[in-house]
Amino acid sequence: MNDSGENGEKKRSRRPPQARTTQRDPERTRAAILEAATREFAENGMGGARVDAIAERAGTNKRMLYHYFGDKEQLYLRVLEEAYVGIRTAERALHIGDRSPEEGIGELALFTWRYFLQHPEFLSLLGTENLHRARWLRQSVRLKELHSHLIGELSQVLEQGKKQGVFIETADPLHVYLTIASLGYFYLSNQYTLSTIFGRDLIEPTHLNAWERHIVHVTLASIKR
Repeated sequence: MNDSGENGEKKRSRRPPQARTTQRDPERTRAAILEAATREFAENGMGGARVDAIAERAGTNKRMLYHYFGDKEQLYLRVLEEAYVGIRTAERALHIGDRSPEEGIGELALFTWRYFLQHPEFLSLLGTENLHRARWLRQSVRLKELHSHLIGELSQVLEQGKKQGVFIETADPLHVYLTIASLGYFYLSNQYTLSTIFGRDLIEPTHLNAWERHIVHVTLASIKR
C-alpha cells in the first residue's frame, strides 16, 4: 500500500510545474495559451496548427483552451489582435510627434525595422493571414481603432513637416508607412531566397545595419523637398 501510494504521488508530481501553476492561475493560463498559440500559428499557419500542440506547449489541456478562447479560429484571431497590439503599443511609446518632423519619421522607420527583426513571429502571422486574404483580420473592430491612431499621429508629423517646408505637399501618411513596412517586410520574409539567389547572407549584421540605414534614407528621400 505504501509503495503504491508513493508511486502514485511520484506520478502526480511528474506533471510539469508550469502545468500545475497554470491550472490555479486563470490569467497565467490565458497568457500561456496565447504565447503557445502564437508560436504554433507562426510555425505552422492556420491550417497546420493543432489545438493539441498548443495545449501541450502551454502546459494545460484543450478543455481550458476552449474555455478561455472558444475554438481554434477565435484563438487565432486573438493571437492576431495581440500581435498588432504589441507593435502599435510600442509605436505609441515613440512619441514621434515630440520630435522634429525628420527625426520623427526616421525614428518610426528605425523602430519598425528593428521590431520586425526582433519579432519574426509577427511577420509569419502576417504571411499566414495574407494567404487567407485577411479572412480573420476583417472580423476585428479592435484593430481598426489601433491603426487609426498610427495614421493620425503620422499625419500630424507630416503636416508639421509641410508647414516647415521640409516635406513635399503630397506626402501621404499611408504611403509613408507602406514604404517603411514594405522595405523591412520584403527583406526579412524573403531572406533565404534572396540570400541564395544573390550569394550574400543578408542576415549578417553588416548587411542588416546597411539595410537599416537604407530604409531611413529611402523613406525620408521620398518625402523631402
